[in-house]
Amino acid sequence: MHTPLPDTPPADAGAPRVVRRAVAHDSAARHVTGAAAYVDDLREPSGTLHVAPGGSPVARGRIRSLDLDAVRTAPGVVAVLTAADIPGHNNIGAIVADEPVFTEKAVAFHGQPLFAVVAESYAAARKAAKLAKIEIEPEKPLITVDDALAAESRVLDDYDFIVGDVGSDIAASPNRLQGTLKIGGQEHFYLEGQAALAIPLEGGDLHIHSSTQHPSEVQHIVAHMLGVPQTAVTVEVRRMGGAFGGKESQATQWAAIAALAAHVTQRPCKLRLDRDSDMAMTGKRHDFRADYAVGFDNDGHILGYDVQLAARCGHSVDLSPGVIDRAMFHADNAYFLPAAAIRSKRMKTNTVSNTAFRGFGGPQGMLAVERVIDAIAWKLGLDPLDVRKRNFYGPDRDLTPYGMRVTDNVLPQLIGELEESSDYRRRRAEIAGFNKKNRFLKRGIALTPVKFGISFTIPTMNQAGALVHVYRDGSIHLNHGGTEMGQGLFVKVAQVVAEVFGVSLERVKITPTNTGKVPNTSPTAASAGSDMNGMAARAAAETIRGRLVAHAQEQYKVAPEQISFRDDRVIVGNRTFAFEEVVEAAYRARVQLSATGFYATPTIDFDRPKKWGRPFYYFAYGAACSEVMIDTKTGEMRILRADLLHDVGRSLNPAVDLGQIEGGFVQGVGWLTSEELVFDQHGRLTTHAPSTYKIPTAFDVPEDFRVSFFDNENREETIWRSKAVGEPPLMLAISVFAAIADAIHAVAPGRQVPLDAPATPEAILRAVNAIKESA
Repeated sequence: MHTPLPDTPPADAGAPRVVRRAVAHDSAARHVTGAAAYVDDLREPSGTLHVAPGGSPVARGRIRSLDLDAVRTAPGVVAVLTAADIPGHNNIGAIVADEPVFTEKAVAFHGQPLFAVVAESYAAARKAAKLAKIEIEPEKPLITVDDALAAESRVLDDYDFIVGDVGSDIAASPNRLQGTLKIGGQEHFYLEGQAALAIPLEGGDLHIHSSTQHPSEVQHIVAHMLGVPQTAVTVEVRRMGGAFGGKESQATQWAAIAALAAHVTQRPCKLRLDRDSDMAMTGKRHDFRADYAVGFDNDGHILGYDVQLAARCGHSVDLSPGVIDRAMFHADNAYFLPAAAIRSKRMKTNTVSNTAFRGFGGPQGMLAVERVIDAIAWKLGLDPLDVRKRNFYGPDRDLTPYGMRVTDNVLPQLIGELEESSDYRRRRAEIAGFNKKNRFLKRGIALTPVKFGISFTIPTMNQAGALVHVYRDGSIHLNHGGTEMGQGLFVKVAQVVAEVFGVSLERVKITPTNTGKVPNTSPTAASAGSDMNGMAARAAAETIRGRLVAHAQEQYKVAPEQISFRDDRVIVGNRTFAFEEVVEAAYRARVQLSATGFYATPTIDFDRPKKWGRPFYYFAYGAACSEVMIDTKTGEMRILRADLLHDVGRSLNPAVDLGQIEGGFVQGVGWLTSEELVFDQHGRLTTHAPSTYKIPTAFDVPEDFRVSFFDNENREETIWRSKAVGEPPLMLAISVFAAIADAIHAVAPGRQVPLDAPATPEAILRAVNAIKESA
């Protein structure tokens, strides 16, 4: 069940005609008919070879010997690659040069690449890779956050935000609590696995088709690895079959190995990981351990909050600095903390290096403070929603622990609307009655908020470029630095360009992201794709439109305000021309019909050493009310209803944004209820296939599923006053986790609920048994 999409605005002279419309994804028909080409679907050039990596059989140890003779002589093998074949830098580290393409002396996680086989077929390459004779002197691996904490093993130094004398404030509080919440990681499980096709060109150049969110990073790393200028490497991305952060930095290694194979053999080379290898050899969402202490008054107002967020980063740095920093930035979620200590530990383990995942650390920071809010409510016998509302940011309570003021807070109004539309109070009373009458089945309900900062927390990355051509027939070529992974970025940016020229969307040709067209791009991540690339594309389109206006003004002797573009026509004074007529006339007058556009996000100024400033351009807000039922005998859980109200500003494309909200919520439900990563004592991932790793399916979607847009306009000057929608909806699923805890709490009211994430049936049953024992 869905709330209908917002009505289309009236088509008066000043209303947008293309943006803010519910338009289908540009590849929707191709997606459902199988015509959308991904890397592995591209027609292979003649002579294409196939590459398979060979990984470490242990998680930690010193390499004694690596005998690859049998691999080299296996049928179909053309080459075997090791670190010795790399002419430049043996590194794929995104921030710190601490992760090799192929490791040489020691191994740091199970499956770490030692070599790669290049063969005439994929099957031959995989079969040959198993013939390697590898001798490693094993050492005891560090697997969990607790292992790393005990060993004081870190990839980076600790970092914290401190506001006020939190220790004294907690100690002086009328009420105090402390506890621990363990938060599991998550596999990206994109439908298209990691893949790259590298094609050698003349003069030593390479053209790489890569399933990556960050083409410029692939270009940069490959060029350094091969010891060539970046101009010698072109990376192209038409689309990805999902990514969710797992192809921001993690795609680089596989593109680099394919590129090295093409460089060595001088033949096209393709590398695609099978699902098991992909899950075992690529990073995940970071696991966290949150240890907290909180002081609060008798009404539930937080007086002091001290939390330590210890994260499993894996064996290398990867993107952990930004991920853990963002967990800290969102450790307050929607709540004012008068005194706070938000501490982080970036722990090094002998597991694959964890990486970006939708939310980028924010969900973990939020989940911890939402548990604290519930714990306060349980302690005081209050409704958790009331405790939430009492702690919201507000007038004279608007300063975050990192120095940014919350000036655009719409949560009080948004929560109020959802509380009424979801019938929260009546349902809570009804659930209380149900739980009194039922011994084994318990229901729970929770309404939780989301406040999510939009921008890259590394200021340099907040920039984007675009390239627009207008051809003589009035058709428009669009290229920009953003990548399409199913989220609808391409169609949104095309809508922006069509709006500038006042033409139909069909005139705008969407083209693959290409480092040879728009250079030095940032990754498509941080929910900033439409914000940045939309603004860059608009700047390019407005430059060309300005030239067309100037030419028409000169030719027809009218004022600029008498010239307008709409409905595929150009109105010049009292004359009307087809858009292509005006373009042709400009071409004949030698007016340039091509332009680049650039955008840099304004007002971002965070001083990391001083731990103070403004890391975000604005906040996106939302809330969800979820109701669940659990079986206290088996731990089984079912979502009965979910009401979502989300702030997308003035949506560029309501149809696309609705899909993002629904999909983000369901993916968040998977993270918090069913997706469990299990490593054995030897560091092997045992949940490396759909048979052992449970992502949500259509049967996990609530039968009663209501999604609405909050009526709001972005106060900042974003593209058409829209707001980012990629990541924030995932955190709406925290309401499901809180509702499960609420249901467990009904087993023994007044007791604390020791539920960790994910809330699998086993975890629910453990929490039920524990709360019974404590009672």
